[in-house]
Amino acid sequence: MPDLGLENVTPNIFTTTKLRGCNPSFVTTSDGVVVIDTPQLPTRAVAMRAEAEARGTLRYLINTEHHVDHIFGNYWFKGVPVVEHQGLYDNFMVVTPDLDPFAYALEAVPTDDPDAASIVPDRETYYADPNKGTIVFTGDLTLRVGDHTFNVLHTPGHTPGQVAVHVPEERAVFTGDTIFSECQTWLMTSNVDQWLEALERIRQLDVDHLIPGHGPVTTLKYVDTQRAMLLDWKSAVADAVARGWTREETIARVRFDERYPVDVGQGYMMDHIQTLNAASLWDKFTALGYAKGR
Repeated sequence: MPDLGLENVTPNIFTTTKLRGCNPSFVTTSDGVVVIDTPQLPTRAVAMRAEAEARGTLRYLINTEHHVDHIFGNYWFKGVPVVEHQGLYDNFMVVTPDLDPFAYALEAVPTDDPDAASIVPDRETYYADPNKGTIVFTGDLTLRVGDHTFNVLHTPGHTPGQVAVHVPEERAVFTGDTIFSECQTWLMTSNVDQWLEALERIRQLDVDHLIPGHGPVTTLKYVDTQRAMLLDWKSAVADAVARGWTREETIARVRFDERYPVDVGQGYMMDHIQTLNAASLWDKFTALGYAKGR
């Protein structure tokens, strides 16, 4: 069984920040285990399930967003009720003109998980039952499992169906990619204004532990750092548009690669992230007719 690099955030919270992909986690309760996101790498998904099941019956699997690094491992958690926001469910492993999530997930197998080749299904088999949501909701949702409460809060911005999972008994919140801790932020097709509002919602929680979508476990203070990163990207690209820079000029000149490293296993993606972030904001700002000073 591969080493997941699990760490105890609290006596009942287990997470790993050492894998390529998101920070998959689980919480133990008096009546079973709740999993939050699944490893992108197949053998790690199998190992994570084994680690969680060793501590109790798997009661729920909550996904925080539809990006492939948070949901691809669901396939190896079949039989567990999957909790997803409607906005996540509607986008689960959907192929778009810009991304084939199945192909993207498999890109990591040869380099990061070569032993997974024998357990990865073909595309048709995978899509026949990828293990998407069985409990689908809009707004917020509260789950009670044994002696623990799981407040699943709709925090759109990074994605439309983004959620945070607040566990008050552990004084902890799992933010998904609303927080990228000490690593590069992926804007992708995000709505930055909504994202900023989501950060303010998280800021209001009474917690000691913040488990981000990527990067080291941190505290509520990191909300300010993430907010600053979003505002810096927004301001820099808005200024580029106001100066009349073309899309290509903006991509070439607006970069924040010196601010943070990329997350685990993504060393070759720095240029891609900078290009994607600058281009996506330039497209939004020019489409909306953003004026100088916005």
